Amino acid sequence: MSITIAGMNTPTRRLELLGSTNFRDLGGYVGHAGRQIRWRRLFRSDHLAELTPQDVAALSALGLTRVCDFRGVQERMVHPCGIPGAKVHALSIEPTVVQGMQSLLAAGKVLTPQVTVELMEQTYRDFVRDNSPRFAELFAHLLHDDSPLVFHCTAGKDRTGFAAALILTALGVPRTVVMQDYLLTNDFYRQPKTSSTLASQEVLDVLWKVQARFLEAALQTVEAGHGDLDTYLSNAIGLGPAERRRLHALYLG
Repeated sequence: MSITIAGMNTPTRRLELLGSTNFRDLGGYVGHAGRQIRWRRLFRSDHLAELTPQDVAALSALGLTRVCDFRGVQERMVHPCGIPGAKVHALSIEPTVVQGMQSLLAAGKVLTPQVTVELMEQTYRDFVRDNSPRFAELFAHLLHDDSPLVFHCTAGKDRTGFAAALILTALGVPRTVVMQDYLLTNDFYRQPKTSSTLASQEVLDVLWKVQARFLEAALQTVEAGHGDLDTYLSNAIGLGPAERRRLHALYLG
């Protein structure tokens, strides 16, 4: 689903911006007790450095002033946030896949699609093992108030995709629907034009798209370490019963 700038009053999943291809609303999904997630409160996106004046006007009309940025330090420096006046909260998770690919090449290994899949799966496992505090910070911002907020990384698919899965799960959205939202990146995100000789197009297709097995790698790591996702949300993310009730009150209609 997409939306034109002129038609922004009608809730739809994707906001079709000129400078961002993966900007989406989490509203409308049915969560706890059959209540829908409120539209125009929670957004996920790729980076926001190339927004046009028309894009900025559209986002301003939404009242969007809170940004949670999962990108690493260098990523933020190269492509700073393009929303004037927005409060940007840096929740830094440094990218590791490209470094992993470079290390393999330096060791004389051949980069294949399967090797890249394995690197992506390891990245998702590390979200759980190494980066849970960053996702906990996101929830602290969500619990502060319900003013419109966007969370994003570079492509809006991996760090952002896991964060979206946690939010939707915490709001009671079924796992099958959580996965459907995750996979929407493949419908919307446009790969950056690159002349890199680091990898073949087949490898780049793995790198710039999402697969169900990537998110499943994270969820399996959650279950192995915590038993289930609800326990992980409580123990690692700080979302106990009171926090869960507040989250539902803020974001469910």
